[in-house]
Amino acid sequence: MSWGAVRLVVMTRIPAILLVGPTGSGKTPLGDYLELRGLWGRRCVHFDFGAQLRAIAEGRRIAAELTEEQIAVVVRSLGTGALLENEHFAIAAGILRSFADQRRIAADDRMVLNGLARHIGQARDVDQIVAVSAVVSLECSAEVVYERIRLDSGGDRAGRTDDDLAAVARKLKLFAQRTVPLLEHYRSLRTPVHGVKVSVATGPEDIWTDLSRRLQSESPS
Repeated sequence: MSWGAVRLVVMTRIPAILLVGPTGSGKTPLGDYLELRGLWGRRCVHFDFGAQLRAIAEGRRIAAELTEEQIAVVVRSLGTGALLENEHFAIAAGILRSFADQRRIAADDRMVLNGLARHIGQARDVDQIVAVSAVVSLECSAEVVYERIRLDSGGDRAGRTDDDLAAVARKLKLFAQRTVPLLEHYRSLRTPVHGVKVSVATGPEDIWTDLSRRLQSESPS
């Protein structure tokens, strides 16, 4: 393979679908289900950024791509609930690229982004690595969020230490302020944004069925 061909492979962005939704809305169960079933006839690979960060902070994942200082930033971010800002994007980029290499994501696959990007600054940086072809927005009220978390509707809250009422309230406020504007950002780029209503009982299979029915004819190339 020539150097030009190698450079072309490195520069190619990873095709992706972005999941957006408040804490407890079911992004992680949906991402896992998309990895199991695929979407629009394509293989999906679920990148759960929050799970990656928690594994690094707890020492369950060796992050060779991060320095000790960067790992300390991860620990502080998880402890305070703060988002990683633009100056720390190298952390997210390292984790994302390492994950993509490990999972061998092909051009016909779709990486399902869950937890990254979470604000417009991150979206602009992530755009250097991935090409978001669709956004799935999980929509539910705060009341539904609290009940879903209380009942563990998605089956993904076991072992979480950040689900107390005060922490969830902070996350919802941060989501409204920093993450919701992502939807208009992607619309301005003419990226399809597909809203899905989520109730207390909604499971990932319900969302998958909805997406498959509504988006099959609009599947991005």
